[in-house]
Amino acid sequence: MSVNRSFEDLVAEGAAVPTEGWDFSWFEGRADEERPSWGYAVSAGERLAGAEAALDIQTGGGEVFDFALATAAPARPVLAAATEGWPPNVAKATALLRPRGVVVVAAADDAPLPFADEAFDLVLSRHPVRPYWEEIARVLRPGGTYFAQHVGPASVFELVEHFLGPLPEEVRSVRDPGRERADAEAAGLEVAGLRAERLRMEFHDIAAVVHFLRKVVWMVPGFTAEAYGPQLRALHERIERDGSFVAHSTRHLFDVRKPG
Repeated sequence: MSVNRSFEDLVAEGAAVPTEGWDFSWFEGRADEERPSWGYAVSAGERLAGAEAALDIQTGGGEVFDFALATAAPARPVLAAATEGWPPNVAKATALLRPRGVVVVAAADDAPLPFADEAFDLVLSRHPVRPYWEEIARVLRPGGTYFAQHVGPASVFELVEHFLGPLPEEVRSVRDPGRERADAEAAGLEVAGLRAERLRMEFHDIAAVVHFLRKVVWMVPGFTAEAYGPQLRALHERIERDGSFVAHSTRHLFDVRKPG
């Protein structure tokens, strides 16, 4: 925690914490984020319990897929696979998911999925960089489902714009759920459900900000503590004064089907 610790010490700590995987337990007590009301990981486990062949796209370190598979057990799919594009996460996901019989495939986020047509009756994803709807439609069996939680538009932009300044509307509207819905339908998919929520986040010390921006690299591209020293110090002083820095994440939940 930041009590009686210097700015330099906190920044150094945030810069040293490993960033592999999607385990956010380090943030406990240092940053808080309200969770969507739909409980994605538990709901994904319920979907897995009824699936024969399942794919998790952009699985990160495999933590969410692992939890969902544990929730589904013993009624888990006969075939389970996952993709991931970042080499450190590929290794982490493989070590975590292999004991559950999951095949983890290294695949770039924007590349075609390395699977045959109609290979899966369930495709999952939590926070994909972008949904590759044509590929999702291709690998789904007729009647199959894509169930995913996406990051929404202008997510955590209070923090992003502290570092980058005001951003144009075309940047703020990227990941708009209405636009994503139209793209899914253009790929021949049917959107059975779409829910969106705006959720409160609080950062309680500057170490948490540094670690977050190193971990979620697309927020402030090219972020380093050295490059953004003045902005970090100003934010540190604000947190010391106000007790926390408040931002808001946006999330939406897709329940999409391929016509049977």
